[in-house]
Amino acid sequence: QVQFVESGGGLVEPGGSLRLSCVVSGTTFSDYNWGWYRQSPGKQREEVASMTRVGSINYASGVTGRFTISRDDAQNTVYLQMNRLKPEDTARYYCTRVMYRRNTDNYEHVGSWGQGTQVTVSE
Repeated sequence: QVQFVESGGGLVEPGGSLRLSCVVSGTTFSDYNWGWYRQSPGKQREEVASMTRVGSINYASGVTGRFTISRDDAQNTVYLQMNRLKPEDTARYYCTRVMYRRNTDNYEHVGSWGQGTQVTVSE
């Protein structure tokens, strides 16, 4: 079973930065596409960014230019560098495997979730 261990969240002031990490185990990391999702209280979990095994990247419109997804296949780790954080970025962030769905022309979550890491952006 694929397992995820997310870390790097915390409390940060608006305009600040955080770097999230997610160590993946239980699968051949380099064979798959990975992504980050987030969920705020009362809202649906939403995609933040995804990165394919060949390096193609997609971002949600609200984070483009501020967030950067990357991966280290040797370390089985996917990262999310978050800069110029805003209060609306406050959420619990999860990494997960993603798969391209032709019917939506988008990469979407498949399989299990980790526990996530909390990001709070506040004065």
